[in-house]
Amino acid sequence: MSAAAMSLGHGAPWATITHMAPFAAPPAAQAAGPGGHSRLHIMFVASNGGHLAQLFQLNSWWRQHERTWVTFDVPDARSKLLGERVVHAYHPTTRNLGNLARNTLLARRVIAAERPDVVVSTGAGVALPFFVFARMWGIPTVYLEVYDRVDSRSLTGRLCRPFSTAFCVQWPEQKLLYEGSELVGVVL
Repeated sequence: MSAAAMSLGHGAPWATITHMAPFAAPPAAQAAGPGGHSRLHIMFVASNGGHLAQLFQLNSWWRQHERTWVTFDVPDARSKLLGERVVHAYHPTTRNLGNLARNTLLARRVIAAERPDVVVSTGAGVALPFFVFARMWGIPTVYLEVYDRVDSRSLTGRLCRPFSTAFCVQWPEQKLLYEGSELVGVVL
C-alpha cells in the first residue's frame, strides 16, 4: 500500500502519511480546526529523551489537534511538554515486569477514559500496552520507528508491529527490516 493511499482502520480512508501529513478525521472527530482540517484527539506515547523529541518535531502536524501525551515524569519531558495534557507512565520499562504491569493497567484506564482517535508512538517499552488496548478497542495505531535503528529492528518495533495500523520508518534501510512499512523520511 502506498503512503498516498494508506487507510487507517475500519475501511475508511483516514490518512495520507507522507512525512506525517495530517489525518483526515473519522466521522466521530471534532469540528474543523485551523487550516480546515478536522480536529482529532491524538494520544502520543513515548519514553523521554530521543523518543519524545522525535514526536515533538512533528509539532507542525499535531499542534492543530487535541493531544494527550503519555511519558515519564522526568525533567526533559516536563519542560518539553509544559502546557500540554500529560499522563505520567511508570519507568524504568526495561526488564521491569512490575512497571510493565502498572503501565498495562494505566493503558487500559487511560485509553478507556480518553478514547483517542489514534495512538502514535516512537517507543520505547511504554508503547506496547497502549498499542494492545488501542487495537482491542478498534483505535488506529501508528508506530514510527526511531531514526537511530538503521541496521536492526528495535525491540519495541518488533513487539508493536502486530498491533500497528500503520508502521512508519525514517530510512530506506529500515523499510527492508519491516515488511509493509511506510517510508516517511527523517523527522529530526
